[in-house]
Amino acid sequence: MTRTGIGYDVHPFEDGRPLVLGGVTIPHPRGLKGHSDADVLCHAIADAVLGALGEPDIGHFFPPGDPAIKGISSLKILEKCAALAAEKGARIGNIDASLIAEAPKVLPHASAMKAHISTALGITPGQVGLKATTNEKLGFVGRGEGIAAMAVACIEM
Repeated sequence: MTRTGIGYDVHPFEDGRPLVLGGVTIPHPRGLKGHSDADVLCHAIADAVLGALGEPDIGHFFPPGDPAIKGISSLKILEKCAALAAEKGARIGNIDASLIAEAPKVLPHASAMKAHISTALGITPGQVGLKATTNEKLGFVGRGEGIAAMAVACIEM
């Protein structure tokens, strides 16, 4: 059976933090605010995989108030999702994700992001689609206040 899940996440910018997207630290004057490394792309992908598995969202597995996971790499969250899929006898078929941000430009880092994401999920880079767009200066993303991400996961059970 083929199952599909969708994920969405958003984080505001915060001074004094590195910007991590898809497991890659990207040069930018501000990072994203969050309990983990705040990798909005990995969080959206994790929720998509968990949704396809019929599981709760990442907050269930990685509660934002848990001091044991403060600063955790979101690639570890993806690894947990892949392990959960394997436990259920599922295979991740593909991921398709979009980053929505006015800045920074992420396309120069897309290959590295796909490599990190695919390694964490135990799939090939060719099974990860990654796109980026702006919000055309509209809303909080358009004003440069944060970054949003959407993702779809397809799994076989």
